[in-house]
Amino acid sequence: MIETVRRYSPKAFMIENVPGMATLYNGEVKDEIIRRFTEMGYTVNCQILCAADYGVPQIRKRLVFVGLKNSDEKFSFPLPSHTPDKYITCEEAISDLPSLSISLGADESEYESAPRNEFQASMRGECAVLHNHKAVDHKQFVKDTIALVPDGGNYKDLPEGVGESRNFHMAWTRLSSAKPARTVDTGHRNLFHYKWNRCPTVRESARIQTFPDDFVFLGTKGQQDRQVGNAVPCLMAKAVGNELLKYLKKK
Repeated sequence: MIETVRRYSPKAFMIENVPGMATLYNGEVKDEIIRRFTEMGYTVNCQILCAADYGVPQIRKRLVFVGLKNSDEKFSFPLPSHTPDKYITCEEAISDLPSLSISLGADESEYESAPRNEFQASMRGECAVLHNHKAVDHKQFVKDTIALVPDGGNYKDLPEGVGESRNFHMAWTRLSSAKPARTVDTGHRNLFHYKWNRCPTVRESARIQTFPDDFVFLGTKGQQDRQVGNAVPCLMAKAVGNELLKYLKKK
């Protein structure tokens, strides 16, 4: 990213990474990033943002850098639009999507119900075709194990001797219907639907990342998962981008 900015010299740039970068090697990595951009004539500010604060149904924290070329002022990050008591929950985000309890779904299918709230309606927009809503064909023992985990629970809720093949911290974790999701990663194989005994589909994970439903993901299932998980949540990016526009219009 540093070399890209050096080559194209944009009026502004934005970078996001995991929040641990802020304290990596006692903050030396963060300071070095800022130093290099400063040498190129950018005024840089950084801050850890939580996606849920901007209407994303996901507790995803990221360190965001914004640099302004030849500016005497530092970028001020957007104020939250949502407080914890108004966070968008998983149920509010994906409850209108077909359950896939009878079939695995398809790359292209139909909605089976109308949007149930403003968030779902905004994600659908004018989209008439449901894309990327296809379930993983889990083995029966996996479904049976998932069924033992309650809404919002994890491996700690399983009976002794069950599910011990996955015993790391986030194993057998169900989404909580009443809360935002934890961070959507690039695998999606250890996070399960809050109600149905399966992993979220690409479309469900994309909803949690606030991709609109007309954004179609291509490639294999693994490639689609990586595209979703590696992305900046759209509504958080929009909030930062709208704030950045105020500075660009001054130039």
